Amino acid sequence: MPATTAVLCGLGASLPQQAVSNSRLIADNRLDSDDQWILQRTGIASRHMADARTSTGDLATAAGRAALDSAAELAGTRIHPDIVLLATTTPDHRCPATAPEVAHRLGHTGTPALDLSAACAGFVYALTVARALITAGHCTHPLVIGAETYTTTLIDPHDRDTAILFGDGAGAALLRPGTPTEPGALQAADLGSDGARAAYAQVPAGGSRTPLGAPGTHPGDHHLRMNGRAVYTQAVRRMTSSALTALEKTGWTTHDVEAFISHQANQRIIDAVADRLHIPAARRHGNLRELGNTAAASIPLALADAATRRAAHPGQRTLLTGFGAGLAWGSHTLLFPEARPRTLPPHPHDDKATP
Repeated sequence: MPATTAVLCGLGASLPQQAVSNSRLIADNRLDSDDQWILQRTGIASRHMADARTSTGDLATAAGRAALDSAAELAGTRIHPDIVLLATTTPDHRCPATAPEVAHRLGHTGTPALDLSAACAGFVYALTVARALITAGHCTHPLVIGAETYTTTLIDPHDRDTAILFGDGAGAALLRPGTPTEPGALQAADLGSDGARAAYAQVPAGGSRTPLGAPGTHPGDHHLRMNGRAVYTQAVRRMTSSALTALEKTGWTTHDVEAFISHQANQRIIDAVADRLHIPAARRHGNLRELGNTAAASIPLALADAATRRAAHPGQRTLLTGFGAGLAWGSHTLLFPEARPRTLPPHPHDDKATP
């Protein structure tokens, strides 16, 4: 039977070793806050933070390898990806892209690889691209990775508005051709953007419009600046609308959703979206409390976590939705995958491909 969609057949995760509690973050960064204030305002109790030796590429490579290991366990044979899609806003270098180096380190030099930047919605965008490539016959086993190191690249550690929110990590999924009735099968997607509101979440300097050190720039302009109230309003509105559109395309109602996995931005945002979709608390899955906001990595990390804890089961009707800077948002429906996730620690870059 010909493939009509893409199926998630492997899941992987990678986190920096260092877990930082709210209390430690406050003490280390001399923030005017306290543990309970952060927990009540955001739902975050701790986050994993990369050290100076750990890059986005390190995390992405480990998560990608873990997803390939997961797929091999399920299939009984090693599967080689024929394209690597890396969703990230924090690449190892401004140029070149990080994905080719990740592919090389995974032992797949020569495999096409590219970075995709849609901020916190990046993984949903990348899934949609991977599904389109499979159904068009351009590839059979895309490896989709979301990886970020916001805490070492974009976040001002002394800015309470952002420092309390973000953590680092990577999640990955290997896909294969399949049919819409299989566990892991992607169903329908909805994507959107609104560049008129780009300033709501933006790094003011460092790009070609405003290079670092250009006249008029200020110290700290290379850090992420957010209008929290505006981001909250837009995130709730856009994710809710996008989710409803994806459900309509699939032929599902909100009552059909058995597993809801949102971008792990802020517990108030997650709950507001889920409440508007009438999704019961028991069907909402995430790990924001332990990991914080890991941007493009948050959805695959939450997906892997739900599978590891068996909080969701293969074949359950699942809704993913994300929102990020750009503004960019997206949703995808799928049947919850059968894959058993693997988790690997990041390893420093050693310039050697490994099988």
